[in-house]
Amino acid sequence: MQYKVLSIQGKEIRSVELADSVFGLPINEDVIYYAINNELANRRVGTADTRTRSEVHGTNRKPYAKKGTGRARQGDYKSPIFVGGGIVFGPHPRDYSYAMPKKAKRLAMKSILSLKAQNKVMTIVEDFNVQSGKTKDLAALLKNLIPQEKEGQRTVIVLGNDDEVIKRAGRNIPWLHFLSYNRLSAHELFYGRNVIVMESAAKALNEFYGKDDK
Repeated sequence: MQYKVLSIQGKEIRSVELADSVFGLPINEDVIYYAINNELANRRVGTADTRTRSEVHGTNRKPYAKKGTGRARQGDYKSPIFVGGGIVFGPHPRDYSYAMPKKAKRLAMKSILSLKAQNKVMTIVEDFNVQSGKTKDLAALLKNLIPQEKEGQRTVIVLGNDDEVIKRAGRNIPWLHFLSYNRLSAHELFYGRNVIVMESAAKALNEFYGKDDK
């Protein structure tokens, strides 16, 4: 499929060939859902912890006599029914991460790229950089690439290489996120309201995701 390429002034200058096997697939919503859940699960720290009655600090002495008080018998104040006692079935440190099949993850990325391309949410721009490394220079450049009604919405820029200067320039823009073509994030890409792809990144995506899975 042919897709237009914009200059940094926002004018159409040429077109680029996008592989149908990457940008023209039917949308597989199920695998996208699984890929996003997998990323969110892998991000979880899993450090929440509560103390059971065996871990609560306190005496093992009975709080009162077993008989003659008219109250229910109690073993100690560490019981879960008392304030300050142990917690029943509370969380404990655990690892929430799990592996997702490689082919399924690649299919999810291609489905999201196809979704963005088919919905015309994706914009391919000639390669650019911000030599000054200043946020205001990058913000001024993005005004030419993002429609006025979408300014301030979550925007993802897909880079063809790890340009630390442009990343530094965008660090102070809270709604801007950077991804490398070979390290895409299903969550960031799917929820990006504006997806800006460098021309070199688009060509690299053709090759990286267009090759047959083995």
